[in-house]
Amino acid sequence: MPHNPYSRLFAIPGATAFTLGNLVARLPMGMFSVSAVIMISGARGSYALAGAVTATGLAATAVVAPWTARLVDRHGQARVAVPATLVAALGSLSLVLCVRYGAPDWTLFASYAATATTPNTGGMSRARWAHLLKGDARAVHTANSFEQAADELCFMLGPVLAAFLCGTFFPQAGTLIGVVLLVTGVLVFAAQRATEPPPHDRRDPTDTSAATKSLLRARGMPALLIGFLATGAVFGSLEVVTIAYADGQGHKAAAGVVLALQAAGSCAAGLVYGAAKPRGSLGRRHVLCAAAMAAVMTLPLLAVASTGSLIVLSVALLCAGMATAPTMVTAMTLVQRRTPERRLNEGMTLAVTGLLGGIACGAACGGWAVEHLGTAAGYGVPAAAACCALLLSSAQACATSTRARLRRRRPAPPHVSSAV
Repeated sequence: MPHNPYSRLFAIPGATAFTLGNLVARLPMGMFSVSAVIMISGARGSYALAGAVTATGLAATAVVAPWTARLVDRHGQARVAVPATLVAALGSLSLVLCVRYGAPDWTLFASYAATATTPNTGGMSRARWAHLLKGDARAVHTANSFEQAADELCFMLGPVLAAFLCGTFFPQAGTLIGVVLLVTGVLVFAAQRATEPPPHDRRDPTDTSAATKSLLRARGMPALLIGFLATGAVFGSLEVVTIAYADGQGHKAAAGVVLALQAAGSCAAGLVYGAAKPRGSLGRRHVLCAAAMAAVMTLPLLAVASTGSLIVLSVALLCAGMATAPTMVTAMTLVQRRTPERRLNEGMTLAVTGLLGGIACGAACGGWAVEHLGTAAGYGVPAAAACCALLLSSAQACATSTRARLRRRRPAPPHVSSAV
């Protein structure tokens, strides 16, 4: 096998094909919200309406996405992902038509809510790696690191591409190109049937996970999902506060570049982390990564408080991004460990839902802090959210180690000899 761990991944037959399809399908995830805001605000003259429409779509996704993932686990990726994607594509096209022809505002909310059926392509890709690399913990670690780097790359390029298309051609261009990329990518991904995990009908009497009605009640999952909520708050608040700070400095157009540096640092760190051999227990690595994230998230706050320079802030955000990917990789691996194999897509979609919810909450908190405390103090929000993620991971690790010690100390049942 090749010594490069990433070469080893793509030496698996079919891995390159499903990865390329998944990347094409994942890129629009960073395009749709930006395109919708530009399109709606330009046509209706209201950022409040545009923000409310995108927030409605996010709320609908939080409800629908786990249900879609449950169907994927039960019936297979291709059978569910393709029709779900077509429904989401129709919702996006309906939004374009409603905006173009001046339909009532409620139609915008209904159209964008229909896009909530978009399948979690990143989760499906991670499920394929887990299926193909079953029993090889180091290879799964590398695959999860690659997927996290891909997430960062898509969310870095998506908004830039959307803004370019909407500004260069016409306001609807970002949404239309995003629909084409989404449908094409999902069709290519779904066509790779040889690498698809087998569907698991949870009505099977041999399925021991069927007794667990909700993964939210699985051991360790609530704390993990709240940790994703806190990590999402880091991302959401960082974006809003950075845009506000750049605007206050008179360089609002540079905010996208500054945020792209943060995503680039995370992407590079994810690839390096995946190439390294993991050491220590997974829980301990999660705590260390969360501690690193909490530490480096103070750098943007220090940069704006001490220098006020946008260039220094850019360097601070580049460094801050280098701790987010390893934290996400270890957290996703923990979700995989604590989710039954038959419900892997559902478990990872719950994690993504928590992350999206955290992004929304973080954006709201960051906006409030900027408005009431100032843009410099606003950087305290991502720092506080990162500290919350660290406390949660530390508490979870302590609880896990305590349970392990109690199991080791538990006396064995006395041996009762039978009387003759």
